[in-house]
Amino acid sequence: MNPMDMAKQMLAAKLGADSGVVGDVLGNLLSSQGGGAEGLNGGLGGLVGAMQAKGLGDVAESWMGDGANADVSTGQLKDVLGGQSVSEAAAKLGTSEEGLLGTLQQALPQIVDKSSSGGSMLDKVGGLGGLAGMAKKFM
Repeated sequence: MNPMDMAKQMLAAKLGADSGVVGDVLGNLLSSQGGGAEGLNGGLGGLVGAMQAKGLGDVAESWMGDGANADVSTGQLKDVLGGQSVSEAAAKLGTSEEGLLGTLQQALPQIVDKSSSGGSMLDKVGGLGGLAGMAKKFM
């Protein structure tokens, strides 16, 4: 299953929302950080790059590696995704910002981890050097 489909299903189940609406909102939320059509795996690469740019490269790297996933706070996610984008996404889903961020806090590490099993996502962005290069686009 493609990572974005996995994300849609997981978020729809957790938020009790229609997966089509969740897919649109998730696509918009991730594309606001440079993901979308140009982003790796439908925006997850853009998310990883934005995390790197915000000083969370070690967290993103843990999600892409085969070990344990490092924690990210809801505040850090809001900073990475952008407060305005999070607010708009929550409104479209009919949930609170805190509810959406809490769900993303649980889901995103798993989704990135599953989409990068064996380091494939890191390889696709050109290793850590490529990840750093991607991050420069967000600065």
